Amino acid sequence: MLNALVVYATITGNNEAVADLIIANLQQNNINVTKKEISLCDVQTLLNFDIVVLVPYTYDNGALPEEGLDFYDDLALIKLPDVIYGVTGSGDLFYEDDYCLAVDAFAAALAATGATQGVSNLKLNLYPDDMAKEQIQAFVKQLLVTTTNQ
Repeated sequence: MLNALVVYATITGNNEAVADLIIANLQQNNINVTKKEISLCDVQTLLNFDIVVLVPYTYDNGALPEEGLDFYDDLALIKLPDVIYGVTGSGDLFYEDDYCLAVDAFAAALAATGATQGVSNLKLNLYPDDMAKEQIQAFVKQLLVTTTNQ
């Protein structure tokens, strides 16, 4: 059985809702899932999983979540060649050019570890509505396709 880790950061609860939807979709596909809040997750933990999904929020003018800065920095110190990853997050289109920039930053940091990107970054506006739920389902489906083809 494959093991997945879903790591999230949230202020409003939107990203935890996204994380929970990802977890539900993974579990429906018989994946063993662990959920961790980013400040409580050491990057070494990622070595124990086949699939890693990060769900960060973007703060203020494109900033990374403060509670995730150590995690982000520590990604530069690890190699994850056997991990398949995906990055998604909720943001607010109001912020235009700064919309969900943390998603791209964390995806780049994971790519630098040697991990394999299993699915394109997914940026969601605010709390996940029905359309977002369908996008999350497709996100997980593509992630699993990539994982089974490795």
